[in-house]
Amino acid sequence: MASFEDRKTNGVIFNVQKYSVHDGPGIRTIVFLKGCPLSCLWCSNPESRSAKPQPAYNKGRCLGLDKCRRCLDICPKSAVSPGPDKSVFIDRNVCKFCETQVCASVCPSQGIITYGQTKNVAEIIESVEQDSVFYSRSGGGMTLSGGEPLAQPSFALALLREAGKRRIRTALETCGHVPWEILNEAAGLLSSILYDVKHMDSAKHKEGTGVGNESILENLNKLLCKFPNLPVLVRTPVIPGFNDSEENAKALGAFLARHANAGFEALPYHRLGTQKYAFLGLDYPLGDISLGQGAAETFQHIVDRTRA
Repeated sequence: MASFEDRKTNGVIFNVQKYSVHDGPGIRTIVFLKGCPLSCLWCSNPESRSAKPQPAYNKGRCLGLDKCRRCLDICPKSAVSPGPDKSVFIDRNVCKFCETQVCASVCPSQGIITYGQTKNVAEIIESVEQDSVFYSRSGGGMTLSGGEPLAQPSFALALLREAGKRRIRTALETCGHVPWEILNEAAGLLSSILYDVKHMDSAKHKEGTGVGNESILENLNKLLCKFPNLPVLVRTPVIPGFNDSEENAKALGAFLARHANAGFEALPYHRLGTQKYAFLGLDYPLGDISLGQGAAETFQHIVDRTRA
């Protein structure tokens, strides 16, 4: 595809996070794409699941219906109505979140905001290039995250190609549940990749994410075999009662023992995204569950010991 066509390619993102020192080497700009084929119970970015823009309601920012009724008066579907305590209720069965996003656009206090904006590659790359001086000094660059960035394959691949033309190092965070042909094409455009493995048992994986793990592990095996010089960091978020067992850690360690070129990192469980569930009118699936101190470190040690 010509560079001009790449720059015109549109996609839906929900955040561009600058000056990150995670999710790849050096100082990075992370572009978060909407849409994900998984429905992880612990997901810290619930706004990433849908590929479409969504309204979110933050009651703490709302002025209250005694002071402002703009969102009620302007909604063309009458999906916004009075809620308890002078708050707003969004009927998400009725709301189709019209392209004009009028309820969010008229809210003076950002009580209603938009999760998701349509942008083209040129707009994203322009924002990413603003920090190129930090990339050259730190070895950083652009990371595509989500959601699952490869759930918008045309957009993600166009972003990676355009970044390559600008000599911007690129990384990708992926759940691996994508067609191999797309992952294969993306890998050829990447400087590094962060690959999540949630559970080694397919039935348990489906319980926690909504899908089995067969294609995820198959794609990882292909990736490590075909691209031996591509830095691949396998990551597992250690979730209480789901994948924190010694048995699962040993199974993952045995799998990775066949691939010396893969790194591994166990990620501690956190609840940083729970507030966004409330903004979307959702309940957090894991409730108040917590994980013992040092669980991720223990999991990491078992994997490392098993693959040694």
